[in-house]
Amino acid sequence: MEKRWKYKDKADATIINKLASEIGIDKVLANLLAQRGITTYAEAKKFFRPSLDDLHDPYLMKDMDKAISRIETAIQKNEKVLVYGDYDVDGTTAVALVYSFFKKHLSNDKLLGYYIPDRYTEGYGISFAGIDYAKENGFSLIIALDCGIKANEKIAYATKNGIDFIVCDHHRPGEILPDAIAVLDPKRSDCNYPFDELCGCGVGFKLIQAYAQKNNISFEELFEYLDLTAISIASDLVPIVGENRTLCFFGLKQINENPRKGIKAIFELANIKREITVNELVFVIGPRINAAGRIETGRNAVELLISDTNAIALTSGQNINITNTARRALDVDITAQALSMIDESEVLISRKSTVLYHPDWHKGVVGIVASRLTEKYYRPTVVLTESNGKATGSARSVKDFDVYNAIEACADLLEQFGGHKYAAGLTLKLEHVEAFQQRFEEVVSQTIEDEMLIPEIEIDDELELKSITPKFFRVLKQFAPFGPDNMSPVFISRNIMDKGYVRIVGTNHLKMDIQAAQNPREFFPAIAFAQAHHFDDVLRRRIFSACYAIEENEFNGTTSLQLNIKDMKME
Repeated sequence: MEKRWKYKDKADATIINKLASEIGIDKVLANLLAQRGITTYAEAKKFFRPSLDDLHDPYLMKDMDKAISRIETAIQKNEKVLVYGDYDVDGTTAVALVYSFFKKHLSNDKLLGYYIPDRYTEGYGISFAGIDYAKENGFSLIIALDCGIKANEKIAYATKNGIDFIVCDHHRPGEILPDAIAVLDPKRSDCNYPFDELCGCGVGFKLIQAYAQKNNISFEELFEYLDLTAISIASDLVPIVGENRTLCFFGLKQINENPRKGIKAIFELANIKREITVNELVFVIGPRINAAGRIETGRNAVELLISDTNAIALTSGQNINITNTARRALDVDITAQALSMIDESEVLISRKSTVLYHPDWHKGVVGIVASRLTEKYYRPTVVLTESNGKATGSARSVKDFDVYNAIEACADLLEQFGGHKYAAGLTLKLEHVEAFQQRFEEVVSQTIEDEMLIPEIEIDDELELKSITPKFFRVLKQFAPFGPDNMSPVFISRNIMDKGYVRIVGTNHLKMDIQAAQNPREFFPAIAFAQAHHFDDVLRRRIFSACYAIEENEFNGTTSLQLNIKDMKME
């Protein structure tokens, strides 16, 4: 698929020159800082040297005082407390974090429990079954994590049954908030918390930070929970800026220096021995934790993350690895079916959106399939299956298009929905599927801009290959952790060519050694994934332009720089 190359605006030259001079860095690096809103030496120092002192006071979050007061009352009165979370990465890490923290600080940890709803019988978020479980087992307080912001009816049901709720969520609230003891959500319109892009686990971390602050527990005791927060930030694809960047930075430090037993087991089973970055959290840890909730139960993920012995962690990790293998097989099979459905339909091919329904698809992987279809056809996508007599599924979007708003425009056809700009979940009656397909297409067609339907590569700056020095990369590496709103910079170099050793690796990837046409002495190893269609041109040593990220490649114990080519155009 043809890609759009979009060039970021260059920062003000005066600022670039000032930063480059004061910090002693290349002007290209100074431009990267300025593009991120960093314009002074002090701001650059804060960016390159994150500090936990920069975290905001948790009591700035609306209702935090109420939440802590209710938890303290429960502890004083020996009430039973249930930590409740969704079955995905964000929910299970949040439950593991809050549960393990309070387990350590309660005099009687038998008064504490946790609950993960069953994806298939209960669905997303707070369920009546979960509340009934709490009632039957004597829990009088539920701390809900990564869910609950729209569970008005269920929380009212809990209240009638003598169960209080503290909601810790980060999804968009509805018009009326649930009638809980406390509703912690930085996206509340009446919440003045300085950062509203926390993940669900991040809100959970702020809860234990507030409790520690009120009860004279050293902040150092919270360090061990930063790893869970980092995993959630990376996997939930929230912006890695501000408070998220600080939490993720120190969470990665914790993972690399002193990982909890469950995380260590996963990396050992996956044979990962290199330094752990956001990439490993997204592509190694995240899918395995998610697989537990997709195929079996999210409780397995929590058990892994709170494992207190190496033996338990290894057993849990092995079980989750098996589950993840099953998940991958389902993913491949259902994606193939979905691609075939689209390719065989002129109507579906010509649309600006994709909405597919199949009653037999596995509910646990429809979100992954939606992502695969979005990558292939690059348009807003919804994949639905049948569960408990209703159509349920997941939506994914393309850059700059708000799929949540598009789904909200179809609200009269839906039983429930929730999510973010780029990912959402929804449930509707089976008889409304066809009407939803039509309405969603109408909404998308009327609101999406044509250029949004073409994959975009955002280019930070132009760079000559000779500028890629060890010092340049050392500074560039300090821009990490990378993620949404702080992506690994993409550069463009022109008038370049292969040294003469291009080859196809895997099924359709190009392995090359790139050099400047005017300076053939210097070259850089490069990989161009899924770009074997350029092989003949590169083999003939045609001159081209390429946009790429600079990364480290480890092979046989040796680490070297490599250009990860995103796209190339022959000149």
